[in-house]
Amino acid sequence: MEKTAEQFEKVVSKCRDVFSKKMQDYGNSWRVLRTSSLTDQIYIKANRIRSIQEKGEKRVDEGIQPEFIGIVNYSIMALIQLELGVSTEVDLDSDKASELYDRFIDKAKSLMEDKNHDYDEAWRNMRISSLTDIILMKLMRVKQIEDNEGKTAVSEGMDASYFDIVNYAIFALIKIDE
Repeated sequence: MEKTAEQFEKVVSKCRDVFSKKMQDYGNSWRVLRTSSLTDQIYIKANRIRSIQEKGEKRVDEGIQPEFIGIVNYSIMALIQLELGVSTEVDLDSDKASELYDRFIDKAKSLMEDKNHDYDEAWRNMRISSLTDIILMKLMRVKQIEDNEGKTAVSEGMDASYFDIVNYAIFALIKIDE
């Protein structure tokens, strides 16, 4: 599991770099997005990955790796939105956004380590296509919870699904790098 922690950090470094560069380009304009809009952005990326996997070709000159990075970053944005609430303006400076990004990534990593212990790194024997399908399933769950106005009878909330999506996307990125 030590190898996984190192690989996790390597992938997170790439994701964080893209997040930081996008903040330089666009600021924190994503603060105006409702979590349902972020869920849909994640869905678009996951659906494109699945489409490329099924068709075996892509027409847009961008592979699946940037899409998984986008899934990680949009999921972190959704977690930030769940905590702070939606804003009608860009009210978050880049230092605070980076601090929140790191806090949620650290929480995702801690969850990953706990689950890896219990599941004995079963994800290593999974196909990237299965990781994609699980991300899509988690998104469907989030959409249902959103449609239920955040209420669940026995299930974990949206935040748990977003954390799982972060980790499954990171696992896919690790597998792509291997």
